[in-house]
Amino acid sequence: MNNLTKQFRTKAAEMNRHIVLPEGCEPRTILAAKYISDQRIARITLIGDPIEIQKAQPSILLEGVNIINPQQDDISKYVDLLYNLRKDKGMTREEAVVLCQNNLYLGSLIVQNGDADGMVAGAITNTGDVLRPALQIIKTAKGIKTVSSCFIMLLPEFSPYKTNNILIMGDCSVNIEPDAEQLASIAIASAQSAINIAGISPKIAMLSFSTKGSAKHEFVDKVVEATKIIKEKSPNLNVDGELQADTALIESVANLKAPDSNIAGNANVLIFPDLQSGNIGYKLVQRLAGAQAIGPICQGFNKPVNDLSRGCSVDDIIDVVAITCIQSNQ
Repeated sequence: MNNLTKQFRTKAAEMNRHIVLPEGCEPRTILAAKYISDQRIARITLIGDPIEIQKAQPSILLEGVNIINPQQDDISKYVDLLYNLRKDKGMTREEAVVLCQNNLYLGSLIVQNGDADGMVAGAITNTGDVLRPALQIIKTAKGIKTVSSCFIMLLPEFSPYKTNNILIMGDCSVNIEPDAEQLASIAIASAQSAINIAGISPKIAMLSFSTKGSAKHEFVDKVVEATKIIKEKSPNLNVDGELQADTALIESVANLKAPDSNIAGNANVLIFPDLQSGNIGYKLVQRLAGAQAIGPICQGFNKPVNDLSRGCSVDDIIDVVAITCIQSNQ
């Protein structure tokens, strides 16, 4: 465990938050729930059949962990909540009853009802299925139109990168092909995550295959337009674009390609132009450079919901739960 993740866990423990884990029968999730509860990082509710949970980890005794079994427990208040939230969209009460048997819908309803402070899922569920109930039930924060994600990348000590060995990368898991307005929203949200979660001052590079007009294409135009929108909406943010990745990160390259930029060579928040480049980029840094990827951290919900990578470890789940606690205080 590194110093930053220790800080996450310590800060979460001070907050005494309550987090719901809908994938209650998933083995890694059960191990994470036990550790989180034992270490008092957060209060935990697992959703699932207690018998199946015990079968998944027969040697684990889950003292202090709350378990909700939607097949047997009284969840009528959540059925009522879902029906009242969605009846104007044509949902019937019978449909609400059926959807509340879905752990992800139930988890979102528990958070929306104030019975938990946040939700973490995705160890065995794809991103769309995790976020869909949250978008319908918890919805986006005031003034936010685009839910997005970022990763906190902790670079190894031998890395030549000099800015505190922390990079924020977004969006790497949610928006497939954001337009300029959405790209600007992703950058602004990622900057807030840099401040509120990673504790760093954001220096935002809007990435492209072009640096300052070195190539002409509509893809480049989108990044240029997004940079303009950010400067209009959040003039206090330190941002520049369009920049190639090496220009954003390496001072000697920046001196050649963008000598007048106050971001080039010093960026610590990297905003990718689309999901393909973002997802590929963070995984290359993780696997080839040996960086620790914390996340994905979802941004923009009214109450915190986070989507795990299906390749996550037990430690990854613990860290994302801690981050979710921290987000609940924003």
